[in-house]
Amino acid sequence: MDARQAEEEIGTDLEKHLSRKSTKKDQLPPEKYPLSDLDNDLVGWDHQDDPTNPRNFPQRKKWTTLGMVAAITFLSPLASSIFAPGIPFVNADFNNTSLLLGAFAVSVYLLGFAVGPLFLSPLSEIYGRCIVLNVSNVFFCAFTLGCALAPNLGGLITMRFFAGLGGSACLTIGTGVIADMFVPQERGKAVAMYSVGILFGPILGPICGGFVAQRAGWRWDMWVCFIAGVLLTVGLIFFNSETYHPVLLQRKTNKLRKELGRPELQNIMTYNKDAAARSQFQILKHGIVRPMRMLTTSPIVLFCSLYVSFLFGLLILLFTTITPVFIQTYGWSPELTGLAYLGIGIGNFMGIAIVARTSDATIIRLAKKNKGVYEPEMRLPLCVFFGLLIPISLFIYGWLTFYRVHWIGPIIALIPFGLGLMGIFAPLQTYMIDCFPQFAASAIAGMTVLRCLFGALLPLAGPSMYETLGLGWGNSMLGFIAVAFIPVPALLFKYGKVIRERYPVNL
Repeated sequence: MDARQAEEEIGTDLEKHLSRKSTKKDQLPPEKYPLSDLDNDLVGWDHQDDPTNPRNFPQRKKWTTLGMVAAITFLSPLASSIFAPGIPFVNADFNNTSLLLGAFAVSVYLLGFAVGPLFLSPLSEIYGRCIVLNVSNVFFCAFTLGCALAPNLGGLITMRFFAGLGGSACLTIGTGVIADMFVPQERGKAVAMYSVGILFGPILGPICGGFVAQRAGWRWDMWVCFIAGVLLTVGLIFFNSETYHPVLLQRKTNKLRKELGRPELQNIMTYNKDAAARSQFQILKHGIVRPMRMLTTSPIVLFCSLYVSFLFGLLILLFTTITPVFIQTYGWSPELTGLAYLGIGIGNFMGIAIVARTSDATIIRLAKKNKGVYEPEMRLPLCVFFGLLIPISLFIYGWLTFYRVHWIGPIIALIPFGLGLMGIFAPLQTYMIDCFPQFAASAIAGMTVLRCLFGALLPLAGPSMYETLGLGWGNSMLGFIAVAFIPVPALLFKYGKVIRERYPVNL
């Protein structure tokens, strides 16, 4: 299957006709889908260059909107990890001696990340991207303020959960905004800009948080996030525009019904759909149920999600344990412990660079060997190599810290972990989108929910595990589990097509 055939499979002719600018040779026959043909009681864009179509927004407006969305998407993941280096100060403030509760105060934020996408995505399909994103951002700011003013550890944990719930909206809606505004040939650059925040936010968080917590107190970690969040939220409220095509056309339809006195007019993007499917209740219900159904009925979604979720859990586990390891083992001050996360950050940067350079070349080479036919499984071979880096990194890091080798050793040992992490995340997510083009959002939503649950719960086992097994065997045990996941991409590469044919997604 070539690139054009793959694109045609993802969307219907109607959606492409409505949502992108096209040349005359690309336009569909007007008798097939009569745009703005009021004689047929249908309302669409006035013409292909209609300025109200988000695809036709001026480039400056597009990139300004995306820049603001990307900025809040950077801040929200940063808020998840900026808190980690301040945990010793939190424990001292609230007289907490439980390492479990201390770790949970960091990871509970991700429980909000897991819950939010289940209803925020379908809500954006009812009311539009703009209003849902703005309300969620206000929610995020309000409960981040609550974190800064928390009177006790229980209140702090509760506020962190709701702040994470509000902060999840940008992760859920951001990619939709990109799809609304940019044609396929522009999305690569847009997605790259948007992904910077998701990638480096959690890495830069602890680096900044350590210095802030040491010099100004842990509450200022939350004050910094609150102040930045308020500024970005105000900017989005005043300068952001609605981009979701069906909602914009529905507003236009409602306006024309009133102005022309024609209640029979219909939104062309929802015309001929089942009435029940267009109801608000059904949209919300399907949005919540579909990701869970895909997780339980599709082996591909399940195994890819389990692998990615385990790795994400390891990442958050490191976020919650690197601080005490470098304080207790190497005698670092809390403000310096954030620098220990640089190894993972450097690895992530290297991983993105390698994947970007090799992914397309690998697909082209394998497609040629397959008589020019592209299969989604062709994205997976390099995952085996990247998967090997995860246990190797954990083994080396664990035993270097156990034997108290110079601090630069453990930091360097975490570089392969960051590299392998990105080398697995990106291909597996793209593989799921290619496998289920019509249900890609639900597949990724299911992965996100499971990933955030692992990220919230796996770190809770960290303190007791390290206390029982020590840093050497504790990290080695995690490495052995990572070894067990290495064959997953190889098996999907070999049997993925058979699995897709045997277990089709019927929703």
